[in-house]
Amino acid sequence: MGCQKAIAEKIHQKKADYVLALKGNQGHLSEDVQLFLETEVTKESSPKIDDRYQELDKGHGRLEKRICIVSSQLEWLEQKAKWPGLKTVAMIEETREIGDKVSIERRFFISSLPANAKQIALSVRAHWLIENALHWTLDVVFNEDKSCVRKENAGQNMAMMRHIVFNMLSNAKKQFKDVGLKALRKKAAWGDSTLDLILRQYF
Repeated sequence: MGCQKAIAEKIHQKKADYVLALKGNQGHLSEDVQLFLETEVTKESSPKIDDRYQELDKGHGRLEKRICIVSSQLEWLEQKAKWPGLKTVAMIEETREIGDKVSIERRFFISSLPANAKQIALSVRAHWLIENALHWTLDVVFNEDKSCVRKENAGQNMAMMRHIVFNMLSNAKKQFKDVGLKALRKKAAWGDSTLDLILRQYF
């Protein structure tokens, strides 16, 4: 989900909370949050960091350490009023060790959640796992990564169609418990009876 004010507004209106990843498409917001948090995290003890959380993952010769820091002190943030319900900014630093190779990645977020680093870190982690699972399924079922459709809006349109079909197949799978999504897609192409059942289940 993109970091957009309209999305934040809809979530806030539904009395829900958001954790939105910052990218370079929000003017100076991403740069400002990054500069603020990277400056504060270098200090031995910063009163502007409200909470910290750390978790470790080991397995398959890999060590991953994730640190989340959160600040609710946003008086300096000029864009705060433009984001409904905005309460905190956060940084997640992920250090990955595989053999002798070490890589470090930092990601930045805005959130309507209070300054609870564990809650924000786990929310980001859960979203990442869902996104990865969905991407993997789309690639296996539809060969999405091999798609060469790029002209104008064609890529976005095809991605939307794949998501719609994916939802239709997932919904119909209740009637085909021993059939995977890829096989179900083939059955729908081979026979009108399967296709008709899938369409009636969805609509």
